[in-house]
Amino acid sequence: LVSVGFASISKARYLSFPIKRYSTKWYGEAVQSSTVSELLTTSLWVAILVTIVSIVIGFFGALAFARYQWRYRTLFQKLILLPIFFPQTVLGLALLMWFNSVGVIPSWKTAVVAHLVWIAPIATLIVSIRAYSFDPALEEAARDMGAGTWTILREITLPLLMPGLISAGLFAFLLSWGNFPLSLFTTGADSTLPEWLYAKMVSGYSPLVPTLGVMSVVGSFLLILLALAFSWLIRVNRESRTTQKQKIL
Repeated sequence: LVSVGFASISKARYLSFPIKRYSTKWYGEAVQSSTVSELLTTSLWVAILVTIVSIVIGFFGALAFARYQWRYRTLFQKLILLPIFFPQTVLGLALLMWFNSVGVIPSWKTAVVAHLVWIAPIATLIVSIRAYSFDPALEEAARDMGAGTWTILREITLPLLMPGLISAGLFAFLLSWGNFPLSLFTTGADSTLPEWLYAKMVSGYSPLVPTLGVMSVVGSFLLILLALAFSWLIRVNRESRTTQKQKIL
Protein backbone atom coordinates (compact mmCIF):
# COMPACT_ATOMS: atom_id res chain seq x y z
CA LEU A 1 0.00 0.00 0.00
CA VAL A 2 2.88 2.36 0.79
CA SER A 3 4.54 1.65 -2.55
CA VAL A 4 1.24 2.30 -4.34
CA GLY A 5 0.99 5.63 -2.54
CA PHE A 6 4.51 6.59 -3.64
CA ALA A 7 3.78 5.50 -7.21
CA SER A 8 0.74 7.77 -7.34
CA ILE A 9 2.79 10.89 -6.54
CA SER A 10 5.80 10.10 -8.72
CA LYS A 11 6.10 12.42 -11.70
CA ALA A 12 7.80 9.72 -13.75
CA ARG A 13 5.59 7.50 -15.85
CA TYR A 14 7.24 4.40 -14.41
CA LEU A 15 7.94 3.83 -10.73
CA SER A 16 11.56 3.73 -9.65
CA PHE A 17 13.27 4.17 -6.30
CA PRO A 18 14.39 6.56 -5.11
CA ILE A 19 11.70 8.82 -6.53
CA LYS A 20 13.41 11.81 -8.10
CA ARG A 21 10.45 14.14 -8.63
CA TYR A 22 7.13 14.25 -6.82
CA SER A 23 3.94 15.47 -8.44
CA THR A 24 0.17 15.21 -8.11
CA LYS A 25 -0.40 15.51 -11.85
CA TRP A 26 -1.73 11.95 -12.11
CA TYR A 27 -4.54 12.87 -9.72
CA GLY A 28 -5.40 15.78 -12.00
CA GLU A 29 -5.39 13.53 -15.04
CA ALA A 30 -7.60 11.01 -13.24
CA VAL A 31 -10.14 13.71 -12.39
CA GLN A 32 -10.13 15.13 -15.92
CA SER A 33 -10.18 11.78 -17.74
CA SER A 34 -13.53 11.01 -19.39
CA THR A 35 -12.73 7.29 -19.27
CA VAL A 36 -12.15 7.37 -15.53
CA SER A 37 -15.29 9.45 -15.05
CA GLU A 38 -17.34 6.87 -16.96
CA LEU A 39 -15.80 4.01 -14.99
CA LEU A 40 -16.50 5.72 -11.67
CA THR A 41 -20.07 6.48 -12.70
CA THR A 42 -20.73 2.87 -13.69
CA SER A 43 -19.11 1.50 -10.54
CA LEU A 44 -21.04 3.93 -8.35
CA TRP A 45 -24.37 3.09 -9.97
CA VAL A 46 -23.75 -0.63 -9.54
CA ALA A 47 -22.58 -0.27 -5.92
CA ILE A 48 -25.40 2.09 -4.90
CA LEU A 49 -28.15 -0.06 -6.44
CA VAL A 50 -26.66 -3.20 -4.91
CA THR A 51 -26.48 -1.47 -1.52
CA ILE A 52 -30.09 -0.27 -1.56
CA VAL A 53 -31.54 -3.60 -2.70
CA SER A 54 -29.28 -5.56 -0.31
CA ILE A 55 -30.50 -3.48 2.64
CA VAL A 56 -34.14 -4.16 1.73
CA ILE A 57 -33.52 -7.87 1.17
CA GLY A 58 -31.38 -8.02 4.30
CA PHE A 59 -34.12 -6.45 6.43
CA PHE A 60 -36.96 -8.73 5.38
CA GLY A 61 -34.64 -11.70 4.94
CA ALA A 62 -33.37 -11.30 8.50
CA LEU A 63 -36.94 -11.33 9.81
CA ALA A 64 -37.58 -14.60 7.98
CA PHE A 65 -34.15 -15.94 8.95
CA ALA A 66 -34.11 -15.09 12.65
CA ARG A 67 -37.38 -13.63 13.96
CA TYR A 68 -40.36 -15.63 12.75
CA GLN A 69 -41.12 -19.32 12.97
CA TRP A 70 -42.51 -20.74 9.74
CA ARG A 71 -42.64 -24.06 7.95
CA TYR A 72 -39.68 -23.73 5.59
CA ARG A 73 -37.45 -21.61 7.82
CA THR A 74 -34.63 -24.18 8.07
CA LEU A 75 -34.59 -24.70 4.30
CA PHE A 76 -34.59 -20.93 3.77
CA GLN A 77 -31.63 -20.50 6.14
CA LYS A 78 -29.62 -23.05 4.18
CA LEU A 79 -30.53 -21.82 0.70
CA ILE A 80 -29.92 -18.13 1.33
CA LEU A 81 -26.38 -18.80 2.57
CA LEU A 82 -25.53 -21.15 -0.30
CA PRO A 83 -24.24 -18.47 -2.76
CA ILE A 84 -21.71 -17.24 -0.19
CA PHE A 85 -19.80 -20.52 -0.35
CA PHE A 86 -19.61 -20.64 -4.15
CA PRO A 87 -16.36 -19.36 -5.69
CA GLN A 88 -17.16 -16.04 -7.32
CA THR A 89 -15.54 -17.11 -10.59
CA VAL A 90 -17.80 -20.16 -10.82
CA LEU A 91 -20.82 -18.09 -9.80
CA GLY A 92 -20.03 -15.40 -12.37
CA LEU A 93 -19.59 -17.95 -15.16
CA ALA A 94 -22.84 -19.70 -14.22
CA LEU A 95 -24.73 -16.41 -14.24
CA LEU A 96 -23.22 -15.46 -17.61
CA MET A 97 -24.40 -18.79 -19.08
CA TRP A 98 -27.84 -18.23 -17.58
CA PHE A 99 -28.10 -14.69 -18.98
CA ASN A 100 -27.13 -16.00 -22.43
CA SER A 101 -29.65 -18.85 -22.21
CA VAL A 102 -32.54 -16.45 -21.52
CA GLY A 103 -31.40 -13.94 -24.14
CA VAL A 104 -30.25 -11.18 -21.79
CA ILE A 105 -27.33 -9.09 -23.06
CA PRO A 106 -24.73 -8.61 -20.28
CA SER A 107 -24.31 -5.02 -19.12
CA TRP A 108 -23.86 -3.13 -15.87
CA LYS A 109 -27.50 -4.02 -15.05
CA THR A 110 -26.75 -7.74 -15.16
CA ALA A 111 -23.71 -7.01 -12.99
CA VAL A 112 -26.11 -5.58 -10.38
CA VAL A 113 -28.05 -8.86 -10.42
CA ALA A 114 -24.84 -10.89 -10.17
CA HIS A 115 -23.58 -8.82 -7.24
CA LEU A 116 -26.92 -9.20 -5.47
CA VAL A 117 -26.82 -12.98 -5.78
CA TRP A 118 -23.62 -12.99 -3.73
CA ILE A 119 -23.92 -9.86 -1.56
CA ALA A 120 -27.60 -9.94 -0.52
CA PRO A 121 -27.11 -13.18 1.51
CA ILE A 122 -24.17 -11.56 3.30
CA ALA A 123 -26.34 -8.53 4.13
CA THR A 124 -29.08 -10.85 5.37
CA LEU A 125 -26.64 -12.68 7.62
CA ILE A 126 -25.31 -9.40 9.08
CA VAL A 127 -28.79 -8.08 9.86
CA SER A 128 -29.82 -11.49 11.23
CA ILE A 129 -27.07 -11.30 13.84
CA ARG A 130 -28.64 -8.06 15.05
CA ALA A 131 -32.15 -9.55 14.84
CA TYR A 132 -31.17 -12.39 17.14
CA SER A 133 -30.01 -9.93 19.81
CA PHE A 134 -33.13 -7.91 20.65
CA ASP A 135 -35.98 -9.03 22.89
CA PRO A 136 -39.10 -10.23 21.00
CA ALA A 137 -41.15 -9.18 24.04
CA LEU A 138 -41.00 -5.61 22.72
CA GLU A 139 -42.91 -6.61 19.60
CA GLU A 140 -45.35 -8.70 21.62
CA ALA A 141 -46.04 -5.80 23.98
CA ALA A 142 -46.73 -3.47 21.06
CA ARG A 143 -49.04 -6.06 19.50
CA ASP A 144 -50.94 -6.44 22.79
CA MET A 145 -51.46 -2.66 22.81
CA GLY A 146 -53.13 -2.82 19.40
CA ALA A 147 -50.25 -1.94 17.07
CA GLY A 148 -50.45 -3.42 13.59
CA THR A 149 -47.73 -5.37 11.81
CA TRP A 150 -46.46 -2.44 9.74
CA THR A 151 -46.53 -0.13 12.76
CA ILE A 152 -44.41 -2.59 14.73
CA LEU A 153 -41.97 -2.93 11.85
CA ARG A 154 -41.67 0.85 11.46
CA GLU A 155 -41.60 1.93 15.10
CA ILE A 156 -39.85 -0.99 16.84
CA THR A 157 -38.20 -3.49 14.53
CA LEU A 158 -36.62 -1.04 12.08
CA PRO A 159 -34.99 1.22 14.73
CA LEU A 160 -33.63 -1.81 16.60
CA LEU A 161 -32.21 -3.30 13.40
CA MET A 162 -30.79 0.02 12.17
CA PRO A 163 -27.17 -0.63 13.33
CA GLY A 164 -27.24 -3.95 11.51
CA LEU A 165 -28.72 -2.34 8.40
CA ILE A 166 -25.99 0.32 8.40
CA SER A 167 -23.30 -2.36 8.72
CA ALA A 168 -24.92 -4.44 5.99
CA GLY A 169 -25.14 -1.41 3.70
CA LEU A 170 -21.50 -0.53 4.28
CA PHE A 171 -20.35 -4.07 3.56
CA ALA A 172 -22.60 -4.29 0.50
CA PHE A 173 -21.22 -1.09 -0.99
CA LEU A 174 -17.58 -1.96 -0.40
CA LEU A 175 -17.98 -5.54 -1.63
CA SER A 176 -19.75 -4.38 -4.78
CA TRP A 177 -17.35 -1.48 -5.40
CA GLY A 178 -14.28 -3.69 -5.29
CA ASN A 179 -15.75 -6.80 -6.87
CA PHE A 180 -13.83 -8.13 -9.86
CA PRO A 181 -14.76 -11.79 -10.62
CA LEU A 182 -18.53 -11.27 -10.90
CA SER A 183 -18.14 -8.01 -12.81
CA LEU A 184 -15.68 -9.58 -15.24
CA PHE A 185 -18.23 -12.14 -16.41
CA THR A 186 -21.44 -10.11 -16.27
CA THR A 187 -20.78 -6.50 -17.33
CA GLY A 188 -20.46 -7.25 -21.04
CA ALA A 189 -19.38 -4.17 -23.00
CA ASP A 190 -19.55 -2.02 -19.87
CA SER A 191 -16.65 -1.94 -17.42
CA THR A 192 -16.28 -1.22 -13.74
CA LEU A 193 -13.23 0.29 -12.09
CA PRO A 194 -11.74 -3.04 -10.86
CA GLU A 195 -12.00 -4.48 -14.38
CA TRP A 196 -10.25 -1.48 -15.91
CA LEU A 197 -7.48 -1.57 -13.30
CA TYR A 198 -6.91 -5.27 -13.94
CA ALA A 199 -6.79 -4.72 -17.72
CA LYS A 200 -4.25 -1.92 -17.31
CA MET A 201 -2.09 -4.02 -15.01
CA VAL A 202 -2.09 -6.91 -17.49
CA SER A 203 -1.61 -4.94 -20.70
CA GLY A 204 0.98 -2.52 -19.38
CA TYR A 205 1.71 -0.21 -16.48
CA SER A 206 -0.20 3.07 -16.23
CA PRO A 207 0.42 5.69 -13.52
CA LEU A 208 -3.34 6.08 -13.24
CA VAL A 209 -3.55 2.59 -11.71
CA PRO A 210 -1.91 3.44 -8.35
CA THR A 211 -3.61 6.84 -8.39
CA LEU A 212 -7.09 5.35 -8.68
CA GLY A 213 -6.12 2.68 -6.16
CA VAL A 214 -5.24 5.34 -3.58
CA MET A 215 -8.42 7.28 -4.36
CA SER A 216 -10.51 4.13 -3.85
CA VAL A 217 -8.85 3.34 -0.53
CA VAL A 218 -9.29 6.90 0.73
CA GLY A 219 -12.91 6.95 -0.43
CA SER A 220 -13.62 3.63 1.32
CA PHE A 221 -12.01 4.91 4.52
CA LEU A 222 -14.12 8.08 4.43
CA LEU A 223 -17.24 5.98 3.86
CA ILE A 224 -16.44 3.89 6.93
CA LEU A 225 -15.98 7.05 9.00
CA LEU A 226 -19.30 8.39 7.70
CA ALA A 227 -21.08 5.15 8.63
CA LEU A 228 -19.55 5.21 12.12
CA ALA A 229 -20.61 8.83 12.59
CA PHE A 230 -24.14 8.03 11.42
CA SER A 231 -24.35 5.07 13.83
CA TRP A 232 -23.15 7.29 16.67
CA LEU A 233 -25.77 9.94 15.88
CA ILE A 234 -28.52 7.31 15.85
CA ARG A 235 -27.39 5.94 19.20
CA VAL A 236 -27.18 9.42 20.76
CA ASN A 237 -30.63 10.30 19.41
CA ARG A 238 -32.11 7.06 20.77
CA GLU A 239 -30.56 7.61 24.20
CA SER A 240 -31.84 11.20 24.23
CA ARG A 241 -35.38 10.10 23.39
CA THR A 242 -35.24 7.39 26.06
CA THR A 243 -34.08 9.91 28.66
CA GLN A 244 -36.88 12.32 27.74
CA LYS A 245 -39.51 9.57 28.02
CA GLN A 246 -38.17 8.56 31.43
CA LYS A 247 -38.41 12.16 32.64
CA ILE A 248 -42.02 12.39 31.42
CA LEU A 249 -42.91 9.15 33.20
